Amino acid sequence: MGDRLREARQARGLSLRALAERLGVSPSLISQVETGRARPSVSTLYAIATSLGISLDELLFIDARRPSQRSSGGSDAQAENVLETGLPSDPVQRASTRKHIRLASGVVWERLTTASIPNVDFLYVTYEVGGASSPEHEFQRHAGQEWGYVLEGRLGVTIGFDDYELGPGDAIAFDSTTPHRLFNKGPVPVHGIWFVQGRRPIDLHRSIIESTDPEPAPR
Repeated sequence: MGDRLREARQARGLSLRALAERLGVSPSLISQVETGRARPSVSTLYAIATSLGISLDELLFIDARRPSQRSSGGSDAQAENVLETGLPSDPVQRASTRKHIRLASGVVWERLTTASIPNVDFLYVTYEVGGASSPEHEFQRHAGQEWGYVLEGRLGVTIGFDDYELGPGDAIAFDSTTPHRLFNKGPVPVHGIWFVQGRRPIDLHRSIIESTDPEPAPR
């Protein structure tokens, strides 16, 4: 990931300091991520991808590819692009060969497809004890919709001003443009299946990281 981050940054003519200023972080943090000495949080990953105008898959996985671009700019062509996913040629992803990434915030993403799909994230997620998608009182939002299913543990989910707690067998679906935060609420790791559709490279300029406290209801 560090090499791909460096290549994308340099391709856009950005120095470490320039990218750090865009993200509101220190240049040393960007340098440490590029050299593999630091793991970014989920929020930082979204911010990096947004700032560089690339998808998370392009940043995380070397086999990621951009969706084909339509020559027509009409709404029909755009609708086709939204539905196009480009399924991988190998339909079976074995458990022993999943690609995964461990984030600094105590979250592990394991890709459940043999190749990156431009319009879809299909993931086995783990929230380690104390793990969260972002620090407390910091939220993220991005293009797309999300569906999640909890296999084990207790997952806290804040969507806007509403709080939820999910246990084994519980599921959730929500619009990813609403500020949200996911976190482990229990003494054991949370395991689940997560599906996100609609987070495309062409939409990333609309993605932002919320750093304000929406004053969620007391838990």
